[in-house]
Amino acid sequence: MLTLHLSDDSPALSLVADDKTLLEHIAEQDKSRLREVVAARIGGNLVDLQSLPADGDEVFLVEKDSAEGLEILRHSAAHLMAEAVQVLFPDAKVTIGPAIKDGFYYDFDIENPFTPEDLRAIEKQMKAQIKKGRTFVRREVGRQEAIELFAGMGEEYKVELIKDLPESETLSLYQSGDFVDLCRGPHLPSASYLKGGFKLLSVAGAYWRGDEKNRMLQRIYGTAFADKEALQKHLFLIEEAKKRDHRKLGKELDLFSIQDEAGAGFVIWHPKGALLRTILEDYEKRQHLKNGYQIVMGPQMLKADLWKRSGHFENYRENMYFTRIKDDSADGGEGQEYGIKPMNCLAHMLIYNSHLRSYRDLPLRYFELGTVHRHEPSGVLHGLMRVRCFTQDDAHIICTPEQLQEEITGILEFVAEVMDLFGFSYSLELSTRPEEKSIGSDVDWERATQALIQALAENQLEYEINAGDGAFYGPKIDVKLKDALGREWQCATIQADFTLPDRFDLSYIGADGEKHRPVMLHRVILGSIERFIGILIEHYAGAFPLWLAPEQVRILTVTDAHNEYGVQVGKALQDAGIRVETDLRNEKLGKKIREAQLEKIPYMLVIGDQEVSSRTVAPRLRKQGETLETMSVENFISHLKDELKVVLGGSHSC
Repeated sequence: MLTLHLSDDSPALSLVADDKTLLEHIAEQDKSRLREVVAARIGGNLVDLQSLPADGDEVFLVEKDSAEGLEILRHSAAHLMAEAVQVLFPDAKVTIGPAIKDGFYYDFDIENPFTPEDLRAIEKQMKAQIKKGRTFVRREVGRQEAIELFAGMGEEYKVELIKDLPESETLSLYQSGDFVDLCRGPHLPSASYLKGGFKLLSVAGAYWRGDEKNRMLQRIYGTAFADKEALQKHLFLIEEAKKRDHRKLGKELDLFSIQDEAGAGFVIWHPKGALLRTILEDYEKRQHLKNGYQIVMGPQMLKADLWKRSGHFENYRENMYFTRIKDDSADGGEGQEYGIKPMNCLAHMLIYNSHLRSYRDLPLRYFELGTVHRHEPSGVLHGLMRVRCFTQDDAHIICTPEQLQEEITGILEFVAEVMDLFGFSYSLELSTRPEEKSIGSDVDWERATQALIQALAENQLEYEINAGDGAFYGPKIDVKLKDALGREWQCATIQADFTLPDRFDLSYIGADGEKHRPVMLHRVILGSIERFIGILIEHYAGAFPLWLAPEQVRILTVTDAHNEYGVQVGKALQDAGIRVETDLRNEKLGKKIREAQLEKIPYMLVIGDQEVSSRTVAPRLRKQGETLETMSVENFISHLKDELKVVLGGSHSC
């Protein structure tokens, strides 16, 4: 007998296994469930509905709109797409095609890049395959048989993948039409489940296995959902994201540029962008001082020996830049090797070690808006989101082990306060020790991990485990904020480190008069300032709140006769600490207003005859058609300060 759970709210059924597939068992019990489920789980393993259950199996069905169901749906869509590509482009070689968040992709080795017309043709071919009733048929094969099969097909990428798999690995193939792929599965019972719920989106270049030394492949991205309505909702969000793209808005609002002649991945801040950044950084300095941090600064380069001591040279060298400086030292003329800092922690530890510390001095909280350089492959660079030079709101808290929980809680409260200011909700992840690259003892890693877990528990915060994604020197809590479009971004992080204090011989004199080893917390709140500004641009669609807007007010004069009063109003606002520009050009008022709206200026003051004669202003908001009543300049300034107080708690100067 087998146990079949048709749904969570219905009793389990005891059935004779027979020689029937799961699909047949479901059809006999409740045909309506056939369009809702795409796979099953038996003993913790996902299986196809064409599988034959055995006596004693307990079967739980996987619905197509669940997280597991959508992953299966999308992975099957990737296979269907690969089949369509090889029908239309017989010389294309397939590599890998996984499901990803909200979609799927498949990488192809093909002579000429795919065009938008090609994507439309591939999508049409996929629909034709669905109409033919395409199914996904599984069979298990031996290792040598699989190698010979794919070698005979000229699919050398698949052969390479098979050879890299453990000898003990069970190999399975899936066939849809004439297309055969190496895959663990499971897959949909048939491609008809994809009808109306998929869309091919774009093409990008991708190196085989992510290594820029390998051949460049063509990656087709697509998306798939359980129904047409969910797909349309997702496509709407994609279009909205395009409108909010920080690279597009950054150019339109004249905030920043990234120019080839300066180097890929290096940001050039224009006046308004630099002011936006300054406003953000000034806010951060005030908040850190309020929270008991001391502002410090470290050099851009440190001797390579220090990076070797810290473990960065061994575990992070591929992301670092090095240079050699010749001096008069006795080094045979070769000079001293320096590492350009990718992180700020080393200088902070040197500051700590510059004095003998007592337990009464702790905790010490060092904060630095530190500019770092990290080498990123050119293929992953993306506007402000992924650059090679950026500034972190970096801090290192050095404390006693007894103070650790309180300090982690303090950071979590700091994060909550800042995220609330920007209107972000967020979730938490606990990232544990990496399997490949890490330093420190098992005991120290366990102590650090348990400290983070305990702090989360004490603050009653929910979190998910992100296994193996910790820093090489310690586990961490990652904060994933959610923007206006529901997209997640990883920004704030809290890393517990028992290892570097040991490597740099940090110590303090305890109450017992003996030397003790402190603990160090690495943390950022916003993370990369560049990346956070990119997120803010897209979150606000470029329409920054008043406190953050580089230009808060623009004065628009109707004619030259109104310029004198316009200048006077501008001076009054400027003296009150308001960021204001005055547009005195001899242009039509409508054009001036449209330009200010496109530049997303929060307030516009139109100065005409009535305003000059009554010594008042007529405020217009950036949203078309929204205005305030005519008021005195003094009252307008009070209105602005009141709006800023709501956000910044009394301080309007940013």
